[in-house]
Amino acid sequence: MNFLDYITSNALILVPVLYIIGMILKSTPKVLDWTIPYILLPFGIFGTIGLIGFSLDSVIQGILVTGAAVYINQLIKQASYSRSADNSNGKDTNTGTGK
Repeated sequence: MNFLDYITSNALILVPVLYIIGMILKSTPKVLDWTIPYILLPFGIFGTIGLIGFSLDSVIQGILVTGAAVYINQLIKQASYSRSADNSNGKDTNTGTGK
């Protein structure tokens, strides 16, 4: 199931916008990492209300675009984590042999 099928094309532009806002918040020293999704949620909801108009559908779309932005961030984090773990396990990734 592809959750991006549930996001309207008008609201898709908010996913990278929210991702960038999240990256800005992450580099802010006083903002704790666990609060970033909660901070992004109102941005997503009000952004979709601004794009689509006020309705229950726009609130749901705001939640979905915020979830997509956070999900993409986690995918990037996990991909870079698994790559760094592969490189630090003592194997040469080019030949498959030890150090």
